[in-house]
Amino acid sequence: MSPVDAMLLGAVLLWALNITVTKYMLEHGWLPLAYGTIRYFAAISIFWIYTWWRERSFRIARADWVYVGIAAAMIFVNQVCFVYSLEFAHASTVSLLFGTTPMFVGLISIVFLHAHLDRSFWIGAALTLAGVALIAAVAGGGFVSGWKGDLLALTLAVTWASYTIAIAPLMRRYSPYRISAVVLGLGWLPLALVSIPQISRQDFNFSGMVWLGFAYAVIGPLFLTNILWFTAVDRVGAPRATIFNNMQPFFGVLFALLILSESIHGLEIAGGAVSGPEGRARLRELADGLGLVQGGEFIAVS
Repeated sequence: MSPVDAMLLGAVLLWALNITVTKYMLEHGWLPLAYGTIRYFAAISIFWIYTWWRERSFRIARADWVYVGIAAAMIFVNQVCFVYSLEFAHASTVSLLFGTTPMFVGLISIVFLHAHLDRSFWIGAALTLAGVALIAAVAGGGFVSGWKGDLLALTLAVTWASYTIAIAPLMRRYSPYRISAVVLGLGWLPLALVSIPQISRQDFNFSGMVWLGFAYAVIGPLFLTNILWFTAVDRVGAPRATIFNNMQPFFGVLFALLILSESIHGLEIAGGAVSGPEGRARLRELADGLGLVQGGEFIAVS
């Protein structure tokens, strides 16, 4: 266990805890869109300062703005789905279903990039779908009473996969910090507009624990993790980093069970075991072939 390994593990733990913290925020008075908008504004402000200190420029060539626009739109939809999936579903369920992202990266690549994927990908996709079916069968009472949270969590994975595809050309020309700063800023604008009614109704009379959780959600998963992750990946490469990233759904479920006292069904455990590792292994192969990596790993914005 080296210091770089500790950085990778720390980033994964911070991302995994973010789902549980957000669920806690929503259970203790935050309105979904008000929380998402104010959190992102605070995080973007910090990240812009850091990026400017690091690069002294936010310049993106005019020809690349179409990719920036698509990525920003995906971030907007992704954040709406993120807060509302946790409004309707358990944090453990969202953690497990977000693990389907690799499958959607592959499927979107087939449709828009005309990628040709071998049989191993389709095996991984079939296992992922089987895992989703097991999770959905019991999560929140199944599709009958929990379909909103399940579908929003899957849409969360779809939009994240779409964002990953959209920024692939940008990752070959700009640093992940510059991409994050520009895309987050543009994605925040429509989020702020649709959040105005909720912000006007939001009561900010929270306990100290809630404000502490909010501070964590701003600094931890949106700022500190990016620095930890990309610094570590530059030093040890993607294969070693991916080993740690595979643990994120597990820790996401663990935090939900310990902190929120959620329960988890045996079928959900089986679904997560079936869909997670296999899908992520195929994602690594896919990423190498499609050039979706920067310094060896996907851009990290949570």
